[in-house]
Amino acid sequence: MKAGTVNLTDRVIVVAGAGGPTGHAVVRRLAAAGARVVAADRHSQKWDDFSITPAVVDLLDFDDTRAWATEVIEVHGRVDGLIHLVGGWRGGKSFRDTNLADWAFLHDLLIRTLQHTTLAFYDALSISPYGRLAIVSQPAAQHPTQGNAAYAAAKAAAEAWTLALADAFKGGDSAATILVVKALLTDAMRERKPEAAFTGYTHVDELADVMAGLWDAPAAELNGKRLDLSA
Repeated sequence: MKAGTVNLTDRVIVVAGAGGPTGHAVVRRLAAAGARVVAADRHSQKWDDFSITPAVVDLLDFDDTRAWATEVIEVHGRVDGLIHLVGGWRGGKSFRDTNLADWAFLHDLLIRTLQHTTLAFYDALSISPYGRLAIVSQPAAQHPTQGNAAYAAAKAAAEAWTLALADAFKGGDSAATILVVKALLTDAMRERKPEAAFTGYTHVDELADVMAGLWDAPAAELNGKRLDLSA
């Protein structure tokens, strides 16, 4: 599923949560393949590529998200992909220590933003001959431990929402896919800990390659699938 020489010319792809290292890697990989990328984040971002359009939007505000989606479609004429990278982690050491404030935080970050963006862009994705939705999940969604109850539950809910969208896409040209990683790795992390093995980690550039490759495979092979990159 890696991108290789995949050509994304004329594809319009929205990346939600584009401000972090993962977002930057994905946005630049998609743009390098020829896509017109709308890079959205809560804070203003500067890009040095004319094919990348920055956007500042509060994805926790559904009306704001929907208005933004309408504007994106009006400006670009279509949307062929939505990459959801809004994420975060909170947890503890034991089930007893679980703080439900963590659940509230993760619910908004991992689930609510996914709900708002997918509902806002659903019509555009469903009519695109290349519609793709991708989220990043973690093995904890299916194998939770007591210390990460809130995080695992949020990831599991995000996966369930994605699979419901996959059901809506069934039989068409669009696909909703879950990419599973143990943890993400950047060059900066390697520089800080050159002795670390980072076993099972997925480099953000590898994730970006896989995401670009989603447009190089038939929807039927991707829709409703969990692609495990952590092995």
